[in-house]
Amino acid sequence: MSTDPHDKADVEKRLWKEVEHARFGMLGLVHSHQHYQPMTAFAEPETGQIWFFTRDDTDLAQAVAADGGDAMFVVQAKDGDFQACIGGRLSRDHDTARIQRWWSPIVAAWYPDGQDDPHLTLLRLDARDAELWISKGGAIRFAWEIAKANLTDSQPDLGDRAHIGIA
Repeated sequence: MSTDPHDKADVEKRLWKEVEHARFGMLGLVHSHQHYQPMTAFAEPETGQIWFFTRDDTDLAQAVAADGGDAMFVVQAKDGDFQACIGGRLSRDHDTARIQRWWSPIVAAWYPDGQDDPHLTLLRLDARDAELWISKGGAIRFAWEIAKANLTDSQPDLGDRAHIGIA
């Protein structure tokens, strides 16, 4: 998929498409000493939010419980041609409607008492901005650009980078 890195709407559309398609990424608080954690993302492009199921007794949920915090969610497309780091405010939000909307056998495996599990909660990332790296052409293009750069004493053209604000 071709994305114009100078077209904010095009870049944002690609961002949400890739988050929805990849579904997995690493989530963490910016000013925490905790390592980022693998999480499944439930994206809502229309609200600029990304939601995550978790238990309220996890380190991340407990760190967020007090007052939330600045967070980053890092995602990579399955084909490796797209990476993004999404920044925003992370908070806990036990939203019953969203729990019902995204409930599945996969989610249920983590909660023995189902949707009424006392430890079930959601984390909500209110996306503020994102930095994106969009590669061109996959592994063959990568190899070609590296070889060309070494032969011509130039730098490889591996893709584009963009920064967008998310409203």
